Amino acid sequence: MNADRFENLRLELRRGCLSLAVLARLRVEHYGYTLRKALADQDLEIDENTLYPLLRRLESQGLLTSEWREENKRKKRFYRLSRDGERILEQLLNEWQGINRALDRILEAKQ
Repeated sequence: MNADRFENLRLELRRGCLSLAVLARLRVEHYGYTLRKALADQDLEIDENTLYPLLRRLESQGLLTSEWREENKRKKRFYRLSRDGERILEQLLNEWQGINRALDRILEAKQ
């Protein structure tokens, strides 16, 4: 039971973090594979079955733009932050930094 509870909370924590990480990485254009690799290179692994639905959701929310292009004789969909995405990312980063500062204080506090 504890393992299930932990896994549910871990997934909940990761969801928000992955959205923020994807938005931050898409300040520079990427297609799915290079985005996944860029995140993994920073020790943030993300499964394809998580990444692609997330990209579609963020695009449907107007936070990303995408376009199909041919590269090395293969069609690839390239993603980048939209103007709204840039504004939302800035707001989310401010919120994230505030949460981190508060958590640092809470975790360092002596009971």
